[in-house]
Amino acid sequence: MRKFITRAIFVMAIMAIVAIAISCAAKTPSKYAIVFKNTGNPYGEKQMSGFKAGIEEQKFEAILRAPDQPTAEAQILIIEQLIAQKVASICIVGNDFDALQPVLKKATAAGIKIFSLDSSVNPAARLTHVNQADSVKIGQTLVQAAYDMIGGKGEIAVLSATSQASNQNLWIEYMKAELLLDKYKDVKLVKVAYGDDLRDKSVSEAEGLLKSYPNLKCIIAPTTVGIAAAGKVLTDKGLIGKVFLTGLGLPSEMATYIENGSCPYMFLWNPIDVGYLGAWTATALVSKKITGAVGDKFSAGRLGDYAITKAPDGGTEVLLGPPYKFDKANIADWKTVY
Repeated sequence: MRKFITRAIFVMAIMAIVAIAISCAAKTPSKYAIVFKNTGNPYGEKQMSGFKAGIEEQKFEAILRAPDQPTAEAQILIIEQLIAQKVASICIVGNDFDALQPVLKKATAAGIKIFSLDSSVNPAARLTHVNQADSVKIGQTLVQAAYDMIGGKGEIAVLSATSQASNQNLWIEYMKAELLLDKYKDVKLVKVAYGDDLRDKSVSEAEGLLKSYPNLKCIIAPTTVGIAAAGKVLTDKGLIGKVFLTGLGLPSEMATYIENGSCPYMFLWNPIDVGYLGAWTATALVSKKITGAVGDKFSAGRLGDYAITKAPDGGTEVLLGPPYKFDKANIADWKTVY
């Protein structure tokens, strides 16, 4: 009898432990979402793959979403769906700085941790922002590159993504600020064109710049889609060495144009690392290791430790690191990486 009671107590204890474990597991947030700007973007695909790797490395489920078109309206529909799915967090690569604010606040009210990545949203609608590099440095670096390529004199133009893209707009703002320096008195910015991060439209916009400004000396494209499109246009039109190109591009897409001289050099960061850092930011927010406040610190797996700092837009951010220069000397080493 005593043995029977002992066994019964043992079985009940085991069942209680299992029940507690199941209950805790049910309460543990497991779905982490990222919403990129649009589908068919190689940069975005790399970024989302990095996010997925970082989330799955921590034994959680990654949800990767992107609309067909790079609009705020399309992203709003996706965010509404994610709210219904009761995800733990949403990492948003914003198509618009302000337009997403109402739906993101709705997600926050539902208990979802919201932060932006790559292209920021209004600080009022996010806990923090994961930034690929210092925005001031990006703007300055791209203008300095164009200045060097054209010998300090001539017309330049910018081929951007969408007119609402907060990261693009911030970089362009700092480009214009750099151009105000006396050093650039003989450099003229003639136009900022928008290809909407669509390949065909970016090609058309690049062709339009060349037609409208026959004395154009350099195109700055701070978008991976735009710079690849411009590289193709300059190559196809036989303008290598006559009109230069720089900006932010994927080594895999830009190797041909760097090797043929249409783009002497360009810059970027590893989009896989940007997404991966986003994954660790997401889990740190959900686990309450960080709140998004200046001074918060957390570990980001293989990338090491990071701290949250003040962002130029008044919110906070996590900086991945400085932009990296790609040229003929190193492009062969990187073109098969990403």
